[in-house]
Amino acid sequence: MATRIGVDIGGTFTDLVFFDEQTGETREGKVPTVPEAPEEGVIRAIREFVPSEVIASAAYFLHGTTVGLNALLERRGAKVGMICTKGFRDVLEIRRGDRAEMYNLFWEQPAPLVPRHLRREVEGRILFDGSEHKPLDEGAVAAHVEAFQAEGVDSIAVCFMNAYANPAHELRMAELLREHGWTGDISLSHKVSREYREYERFSTTAIDAFVRRRMSSYLQRLEAGLAELGFRGRCLITRSGSGSMTFAEAGDRPFETIMSGPVGGAQGGSEIAEALQIRSLITADVGGTSFDTALIMDGAAKVLFEGEVAGMPVQTPWVDVRSIGSGGGSIAYQDIGGLLRVGPRSAGAVPGPACYGKGGTEPATTDAAAYLGMLGPGKLASGIQLDFDAAERAIGNVAEQIGQDVLATAVGIMRIATSSMANAMREITVEQGLDPRTMTLLPFGGAGPMFAILLADELQIRSIVVPPLAGNFSAWGLLGADMVQTAAQTRIMPLGEDSIGQIDEVLGELFEELDRRGEISDPSLVSEASLDLRYVGQEHGPTIQIPLRDRRLAVSAAEIRTLFEEDYLRTFGSTMEFPVEIVAARATNRIPLPRREHAAPAVQPQPKATWQAYSFKRRDFMEFDVVDRTSIREPIDGPVIITESTATLYVDEGWHVRTGDKGELVISQGQD
Repeated sequence: MATRIGVDIGGTFTDLVFFDEQTGETREGKVPTVPEAPEEGVIRAIREFVPSEVIASAAYFLHGTTVGLNALLERRGAKVGMICTKGFRDVLEIRRGDRAEMYNLFWEQPAPLVPRHLRREVEGRILFDGSEHKPLDEGAVAAHVEAFQAEGVDSIAVCFMNAYANPAHELRMAELLREHGWTGDISLSHKVSREYREYERFSTTAIDAFVRRRMSSYLQRLEAGLAELGFRGRCLITRSGSGSMTFAEAGDRPFETIMSGPVGGAQGGSEIAEALQIRSLITADVGGTSFDTALIMDGAAKVLFEGEVAGMPVQTPWVDVRSIGSGGGSIAYQDIGGLLRVGPRSAGAVPGPACYGKGGTEPATTDAAAYLGMLGPGKLASGIQLDFDAAERAIGNVAEQIGQDVLATAVGIMRIATSSMANAMREITVEQGLDPRTMTLLPFGGAGPMFAILLADELQIRSIVVPPLAGNFSAWGLLGADMVQTAAQTRIMPLGEDSIGQIDEVLGELFEELDRRGEISDPSLVSEASLDLRYVGQEHGPTIQIPLRDRRLAVSAAEIRTLFEEDYLRTFGSTMEFPVEIVAARATNRIPLPRREHAAPAVQPQPKATWQAYSFKRRDFMEFDVVDRTSIREPIDGPVIITESTATLYVDEGWHVRTGDKGELVISQGQD
């Protein structure tokens, strides 16, 4: 067990949770995010909410951030040059030929991170089997370095064909670049990914080069700030594929942190699902700027081995979290056709929604909720006291434009935002053949509990669990992020007894690579291996991943085929008679962090108040009880507004609330 501090940066607020191992105390805090210097918000949160003696004794600082993600979305990163195999200069531009918006005649592919004039070619070719077909043209390197320096390039991405099978040319290119005076960053595609598919590997390498400097600089500033506070423990950041990695490794492999921010909530959701034995759970993380949702099945979030950001693939383990620009700060406006729209533009931390009283004048989702009374008396985290008159004025501006009154406009804003969120949730349920009506909803984030009933009604979900520390739940999830390192290698071969020994060799090489990284070592280290399999003849369909018992296969080809077909049948509903082939081997080193449990808080009786709020069931204002979460002892019925330090739970008429054994609130329709 170890004392640890978790901080998650959102677009509007920076959330903190710390768990003091000595006392069992859990404390949370929330401060406004500082967009231009996010580390300042982190340091402020720790200084305000964590006692100095706890900072000095804490073993871990765990962090979730969107610095890398925002760099890509905003196109604010390094100026990247690319050196690639002759004839493959336009891989980043050609892509795969598919369209993100099939019926939009005016849709255009996003511009590549590296413009064509900064993509330069060299002679030399490695074949798919790793053999050298043509030697590297070392004489061309000096001209490339000179051109990049003249263009003010900060970082070079080296992407050679089939480098995943044999990295010799890329390694030599890195040496030559240094010999010819290059002092900037270098990203080598084989170090980024040892998997095939040249476009995906090229794209990931370009992303790595693009965000490397910004992420490294940010982590260095943050680590220095933590040291000034007296922190002497280990600094970790969450990985896109779940788990955490050291700051040093994140600086060397920044592409693995692109989805660092949203992963904490999925990790926390997995813990809740396992603790409460909920087989199928869907998360609803509503922050100030974005909405994130993930599916938790049998206690684990789904992990993909390729993600996508702003139309660009990222070839790395990736928790399947769907994100849209819809949150408490999402701006409502009249579109060109005269219709009411909400988001994705956000009021963010500055100026924030109009009701925050920080200078905002445009109506945000929080303004609509405040006007409708859904936030009760309106005392929020960070000392914010809502300005209800400002909210009404802001909504009135849009109401006048669309020819509606303020009430109808406020209700419309909430309905539209809810619909956008529900559509994202349908992508990971209905579109994958799953029925959300049979699932449990887990709302969290500053605005998640406020939307819980609306989302449940939209998706016809009948069971809701609101976790402890709901407003800062993503930060709580960070505290359980095991230290993880992964590596993968494409090696396509038929599944047979002859291939078992070859794959054992590949796995041995992968674990040696992880050991060389040297970032994690501990007696509790657990090594895990898996294989990606498919039927011979399949190409672009998803592979089936089969977990293995340890660093070696230690099983027969027949056993592996049986496991593959059982999983294939569960996934696709049928099997085939074709031979099976191995596509890739995957290796993972994991150091489990000590588990921590959130004890149910002691009941603290407090006087009950009432508040006029809008009932979406009755379609009119009515009297809601207002109670503090810590005062709930017996089951209660809606309509009720339940307040806590960092979130507000809105419960409409017809819903029933009780407290669970782990401190969670269980909400169901009617009496249970």
